[in-house]
This record gives sequence, structure tokens and C-alpha cells, in this order.
Amino acid sequence: MFSAFLIKYAEIGVKGKNRYLFEDALVRQIKYALKKCEGEFTVHKTDGRIYVDAVSGFDYEETVEALKKVFGISGICPVVYVEDEGFEKLGEAVVDYIDKVYPDKDRSFKVAARRARKNYPLNSMEINAELGGIVLDAYPEMHVDVHHPDILLNIEVRDKIYIYSETIPGPGGMPVGTGGKAMLLLSGGIDSPVAGWMIAKRGVKIDAVYFHAPPYTSERARQKVVDLAKKVAAYTGPIYLHVINFTDIQLYIYDKCPHDELTIIMRRYMMRIAEHIAKDTECLGLITGESIGQVASQTMHSLMATNDVCELPVYRPLIGFDKMDIVALSEKIDTYETSIQPYEDCCTIFVAKHPVTKPNLNIIRKHEHNLDEKIDELVQTALDTDEVIVVR
Repeated sequence: MFSAFLIKYAEIGVKGKNRYLFEDALVRQIKYALKKCEGEFTVHKTDGRIYVDAVSGFDYEETVEALKKVFGISGICPVVYVEDEGFEKLGEAVVDYIDKVYPDKDRSFKVAARRARKNYPLNSMEINAELGGIVLDAYPEMHVDVHHPDILLNIEVRDKIYIYSETIPGPGGMPVGTGGKAMLLLSGGIDSPVAGWMIAKRGVKIDAVYFHAPPYTSERARQKVVDLAKKVAAYTGPIYLHVINFTDIQLYIYDKCPHDELTIIMRRYMMRIAEHIAKDTECLGLITGESIGQVASQTMHSLMATNDVCELPVYRPLIGFDKMDIVALSEKIDTYETSIQPYEDCCTIFVAKHPVTKPNLNIIRKHEHNLDEKIDELVQTALDTDEVIVVR
């Protein structure tokens, strides 16, 4: 029945003179999302509205699911087009719409007309009254409720007339690409994919870096991270995933530094490497899934020690979340089941039995001098052997 969708947005509407830039970005993201769907579509904007028209046969459920992953969309409205061939034809179309969409007619309704084309012979209030009467004549069991209707029947009069009554929630946010680019430190855990998703929702293009430690971590662990990147990429578009071999660096730190400081020092070198890649790829910051107090490396003292090595800003969207908040979001974006697969990432292999929770920054810096002989060479080797996977 439906051959088109009206796309609603929220924040974009308050962007003033720059709004068209955000609308154009949203149109591009919609076109990209629909490429993987059956059928052919045209996407166009007019008078503060964005429409998706199906040019050929399409799978309704598949198309809606694709649109529900486009940041910037606040609502998806399945639409029926009616050619302006007189008010009688419009009345027939509305009666037919209700008959097909709502088999159960024992409902309240309200007609909400919007006349964008001012030369239409009836104004909005007159359209509401006339169509309301036609619906009541056709379906006497229905009744009008202007405050809390079961069915809000929207009529938009433009070059064509659009009928819709359902708004499917979209993810909201801003179109990807309107907020710059950042580098996500992606592990196989629950937190980091959610953090990347949250920053991408604000319009930021995401690339990612994963620290692999063979043979201490398996190829299954690596594939798990690729699978997580695919889940996030369903919302963000292609992600360039940098796979860094971190084994030699970890072993060297393990050999030269106090074991209660292993996690902090390893984390500092991860941040250094991630920042190097970020700068090379024109990213404007780093993203991590850290939350205050969740583990020893995420106390305020530890986070300060980690930040110490970074020049770029570090974005931590989960900083005040508890674990249940994060799990709920991971389930919402379909990363949870992948994240809990039992394949260890490199962070969990070299964890000390009693890691320091309040590291002294001066002592950490002093102990890092134990690494001076080889660490720069090892870091450069890790960067030189960076494997980049394009995840779609």
C-alpha cells in the first residue's frame, strides 16, 4: 500500500541558515543506507520535508529497518500519495486508507491537515472538518477525539497530497559527517562499541583501532572485534579499523615495569599509538568506553594518568553510566550478544592480581623510563605493521 516515506528530523530544524547543510548530509546518509535494500528509491527534500519515494518494488520491513539506523532521523512516516483530482477523490482516498490500515474501526481519530500549497480551495480547518465528516459517514463506529485520538490522520497538501498516520521512531541525533571525525579505541567488550555509537549519533564520523596480542589472543577474538565494528557501521557507514599488533609492547612492559602498574602503562601506550593514527587520519579526538570506577584503570587517578599522554581530546560518553545503563544500550544497538562471546582481548591477558587504583603520575612516568631502550622501536614497528580493514 505504501509507496513512500516522510522523514522527520528534530535538531536539524533549529540550525538556522546552515540547516540546508545538515539536510543535505541527511539525504546522503539515507541514500547510502538504502543502497543495501531491495528496490530503487529517490530521496528528495522540499519545504522543510525529506521524502523517500520507492521507484520500484521494495521490501517494506527491510526499508524501515535501514532508515531506523540513520542518525538524524527522528521519525519515519509511511505515506500514501494522492493526486490532486478534487476533494471528492481525496475523501475516497482517506476512507480507503483507514479501511486498509485499521481493520478495527472502533477507534477515535483526529484529522490534522497542513496546507503548504496556499491556492488549495479549502484551508486547513475546513479540510479537517470536511474529511472528519466523510470518515464518520463511512465508519459510524469511529468517533472524534481532538485531544487524545487513537488515530492522528495527517493530511499534507503540497504538489501532491500526502496521507499518513504512523510515525516510527528513528534514532535521532545528527547526520554522520556533520561533526568531524574521531578515533574509537575498540575492544571486544561491551562498552567501547556503545561509546562509538553514542559519539557517532552526534554526527561524528568514526574510525577505530584495535590492539591485538597474538598468540595470547586468538583470531576469534580479532574476528569478534570486526563483527562489533560491523554492528556499529550499520549506523555510521564504513569504519576504517586499524589492527595493531601489541604483543611485543605488552611483553616488554611486563618485563620492565612493576606489575601493579601494567594496566596503566599499557593503556598509556595504547593511547599514544591511537593518537598517532588519529592525527595521521585527521581525526579530532579519541573515543573510549571508560566509565568512572568500573575497573581499576578507570578511577579518576587512572584516567588522569591516561590523559597525560594525549594531546587530542579524549571523549568518554559513558563516563557517568553504570554497567546496566551500558548493557541496555548495547542490547538496543545489537552489540551485546557479540560482546559477551568468550574470546579474550589483549587487555585481559596481562592484568595484575592487584592493580594500582590510585597511580601516582610522577612514579608512572619514572617507571616508563625503564622502557627507554626499546619502546620507541617497538611502537614504530607496531605502527608500520598496522593492518587496516574497511568494515561496512
